[in-house]
Amino acid sequence: MEARLDSYVAQNRFAIAVLFPAIGAVMLVASAEGWFPGILEFNPYLVLFGTAVMRLPLIAGVAPLIDRRAGLAIVGLTLYTYGIEFLGVLTGLPYGDFEYVIDLGPMLLDTVPAALPIFFFPLVLNAYLLCLLLLGDRAALTRIRLPAVVATVLAMDLVLDPGAVGLGFWEYAPPLTGDGAWASATAIHFYGVPLSNYLGWILSASVAVLAFDLGFERAGLLDRLDRTGFMLDDLVSFVILWGAINAWYGNWLAVGVAGLFGVGLLATDRFDFDVRETVPLVDLRQ
Repeated sequence: MEARLDSYVAQNRFAIAVLFPAIGAVMLVASAEGWFPGILEFNPYLVLFGTAVMRLPLIAGVAPLIDRRAGLAIVGLTLYTYGIEFLGVLTGLPYGDFEYVIDLGPMLLDTVPAALPIFFFPLVLNAYLLCLLLLGDRAALTRIRLPAVVATVLAMDLVLDPGAVGLGFWEYAPPLTGDGAWASATAIHFYGVPLSNYLGWILSASVAVLAFDLGFERAGLLDRLDRTGFMLDDLVSFVILWGAINAWYGNWLAVGVAGLFGVGLLATDRFDFDVRETVPLVDLRQ
């Protein structure tokens, strides 16, 4: 089954990594602008289906590496992810007061998306894999590897959160009043996203990066990266999807950060014209 999944993803790289996020960006913007009829507007099943398809390259790449240790790390991180998100929605800590405005699929206790790990885990894994490639031999040093990955996860959220706020996926409460440090953190915004959100992401990113670092062998990840050219295609989808959405809303600094991830992908030779053979073509003679 793993071999068949590898083959399927390899044969459909362009459709998965380019067409799906491009169409997804158009559909999400159309939903936010009210151009779709009600049944299609932010349809949660379409959102989950598109997300799952774009995750296939990462799932296929990591699947053979999931042993008991990796499984325990994933289970533990799943529990943490739900717990910290419930805490965030109910108390405002550690991200600042916010709430989900649009249901991203089934909601646990009408509070957080049940599919939250599908949205969050790939951000961390993509950042981890990209740093392994860019750091080279320096990735063997924990003091360099872990901070670099955490910083990369934060950079990904500089792209994700402004676009999600623009679409109306979630929204933050007005800044707190007062002169305290936390009040100041809720008052400083980056395209509608308060600084407090990024302070909270330092915590969550650190926990997630440490969990994956303990759960997966770097040698195994590097071997899969070498043997599967598509393993970082989910990051290609991320750049296209959220780069386009941020461009629509004029979040140009976020677009620039997305562009830097694109440069990183090109520098690691992860996605180039080698995928032209997977471009779906229509035979006009038929």
